[in-house]
Amino acid sequence: MKLHVNGKEIEVAEALVEKRLVEFLREDLDLTGAKNACDMGACGACTILVDLEPSRMCLRRVKDVAGRRILTIEGLAGPDGALHPLQRAFIEAGAIQCGFCTPGMVLTAHAFLLKNPSPTRDQIRRAIYQNLCRCTGYQQIIDAIERAAPFYREMPEQPTRVSQPAPSEALAPHTQTN
Repeated sequence: MKLHVNGKEIEVAEALVEKRLVEFLREDLDLTGAKNACDMGACGACTILVDLEPSRMCLRRVKDVAGRRILTIEGLAGPDGALHPLQRAFIEAGAIQCGFCTPGMVLTAHAFLLKNPSPTRDQIRRAIYQNLCRCTGYQQIIDAIERAAPFYREMPEQPTRVSQPAPSEALAPHTQTN
């Protein structure tokens, strides 16, 4: 079975296809940005993007994402480690307190801004309402997403389906190297 994780094709051993996706990504691929918190899909700390849609990885098995394109917080940064403009906006707006919810919040915001690069504050609130944050009170998070929106308005049209290039290929063109 094959997965596409952060722009790379990963061959998964048959013995691992029943493993929970959260454990596979964290333990087998060492992608520890997203957290396993509630084990019920209620908090958003484990959010990743599957085909550019937010998905709670604590509820899925590896086999559930066979052949799909997965983007974790580690794949959002450029190949050289440069932070994505959305990640920088979170830092600049003080939207990172303890950091536990941050990866899921950033990925949820990324998916949202790809679809709506000119959101209102109310639309931003609705987009992130399923991601819980106990530290910031959400205002800094909303500010960060609003601050990053101009970057998304300037991006070329983005793919939204599996048949398109991998998410890492579709992200900030200036972060790619050949």
